[in-house]
Amino acid sequence: MKTFYPYKFTWLCIVTICLLIFSSIQAAELSITTGGKEGTYFQIGSDIAKLARQHGVRLDVKPSKGSLDNIIRIYGKKYRQIGIVQSDILEYLRSSTDHKMRKTARDIKMIASLHNEEVHILANKSIKRLSQLNGKKISIGPTNSGTAITASLLLKKSGVTPGKTLYMSAEKALDALRSQDIDAMVYVSGYPVSLFSKIKNTDNLHLVPILDRRIGGSYIMSSIPEGTYTWQKGIVSTIAVKAVLTGYEYNKKNHHSKKVCEIGKIIHSNIDWLKRNGHSKWDNVRLNESLTGWEKNGCIDNAVTSLHSAQL
Repeated sequence: MKTFYPYKFTWLCIVTICLLIFSSIQAAELSITTGGKEGTYFQIGSDIAKLARQHGVRLDVKPSKGSLDNIIRIYGKKYRQIGIVQSDILEYLRSSTDHKMRKTARDIKMIASLHNEEVHILANKSIKRLSQLNGKKISIGPTNSGTAITASLLLKKSGVTPGKTLYMSAEKALDALRSQDIDAMVYVSGYPVSLFSKIKNTDNLHLVPILDRRIGGSYIMSSIPEGTYTWQKGIVSTIAVKAVLTGYEYNKKNHHSKKVCEIGKIIHSNIDWLKRNGHSKWDNVRLNESLTGWEKNGCIDNAVTSLHSAQL
């Protein structure tokens, strides 16, 4: 009996380690890639993960650099099964000279349309119109971020050619703007932007209105209400882009796509819970909203139709 205990102990250790490994694999089986940890995307992802746990699904929330980074993660080698992106990413991918990017645009499917994100163009007060950004130094956000994609498309559609384009974080861009090292910065986020609450009247900065109807496409006309920021005067006309929850198209032979479908069903069936318990942006979410150029995930579309039929 004395010689049995060491073997028994060793066996128990092996079983415990295996269970821990299996548990960690299970926990990481499904992931959602979002954005910076302080941003709305990460908080929305965390809300979805919390809801999923209540329905027995383990969903890891992963931070990222933004929309293009999320697309690369979803469809690349180090894939995540679900991601939050800006709706204009589809237009960006389709116009790419990279064959893989264009193929991704054909494969990408929408799980749900989420909230609006307004385009903020912050500049010194001498710049009053979009056209006055010609030849200026402009920060358009970090490389591969949703802001950089939106800013690039926006400037191109508006016929604006910057003198110099810089890829900077919003924090660094604001500092550079204050010190007059750059003339303007673009930032895409649902208002109010917490970073902009730190701006003072003495900084001599304001929001440049976006009124160019040629922009169209993936964008909708919007506005930033008067008083959103203490230094802001009047309503500022702008455009907005939708945040989109995206992932694999359903394939009954693909385990990951089945999980994506399951998450989609959970969200659509429990949107009221998310509005009560999640980020305030859930109040603006219309899950069944259609978006230009986007195709819905077939599995989720069928499940939602069945859900609505059952509620009638």
